[in-house]
Amino acid sequence: MKSKLSILMLVFAISALLAACGSNDAKEEKTDNSSKTEATASEGEELYQQSCVGCHGKDLEGVSGPNLQEVGGKYDEEKIESIIKNGRGNMPKGLVDDKEAASIAKWLSEKK
Repeated sequence: MKSKLSILMLVFAISALLAACGSNDAKEEKTDNSSKTEATASEGEELYQQSCVGCHGKDLEGVSGPNLQEVGGKYDEEKIESIIKNGRGNMPKGLVDDKEAASIAKWLSEKK
């Protein structure tokens, strides 16, 4: 049991490290609101793949973390962002910064 916990903690640490090492080259500022919304949703999916897939699965199916395939039907964007920032259950807080948390929450809130 302790080895499983150690492995899980290692996966979290590696995920956080990889997320912190991500390149900002692909991020582009948008001027109009519709383009900004699309970029945020797209960015949210990309950030999810970098930071969350280890526990929640490639297709949001849940691995060691809960299934997120319909999370937007259960929680609004603000609540999802709060969970990402502050952690919940076995999910630690601070895995991504505030801007990244907002982008991921925007994307996940559309999953209904």
